[in-house]
Amino acid sequence: MSTSVNPEHIITQLKRIVESDKRSEIRLNANGGNSILLVCPPILEFQYIEKLVEMMPLDTYHIIDINEMLISFVEAHQTDLAEMFDLLRGSVHQIFKAPEGETTPDLFKHLLMAIEQTFNASKIPVLIHSGALYGSGIDNIHLMENELVMKSKFPLIILYPATQDGEQLMFLNSRPASKYRCMIVN
Repeated sequence: MSTSVNPEHIITQLKRIVESDKRSEIRLNANGGNSILLVCPPILEFQYIEKLVEMMPLDTYHIIDINEMLISFVEAHQTDLAEMFDLLRGSVHQIFKAPEGETTPDLFKHLLMAIEQTFNASKIPVLIHSGALYGSGIDNIHLMENELVMKSKFPLIILYPATQDGEQLMFLNSRPASKYRCMIVN
């Protein structure tokens, strides 16, 4: 395995950036944003997750599993979701990310709440299994441009399974990804 796809090497590089006095470097590289996309080849995502769990100290980082959050959300709202699927056939993405101003529970609000709780505990949130968001209407840019993330003193880290197609980052090797409000580590 070359160092360019060695999870341990890349996570060490990530920790060096986050834990150094160079946090302003994150905002500079992220066009004022406060997020880091830890890009991994989709086929190596589970190896990266194993290394993140192994290498991220619990007193500094908190890993948020989006797969588990999606499953919990669906289990908790089964009845409502069935009705919403019938009601929103043309806008299924609104089930997981309600339009601005709506107060109905959605996955996006749950995700933001988990990030906020992590910030309030003075820890750095690390999102894993971000592929669970594919097709949900929640994109990385929605998280990266959220005021909660933009104004936090801690960065948001997202493990991001993607490939590089020329200059374009392709989420799950299938959809172009925004790199505007984030620093890329790969």
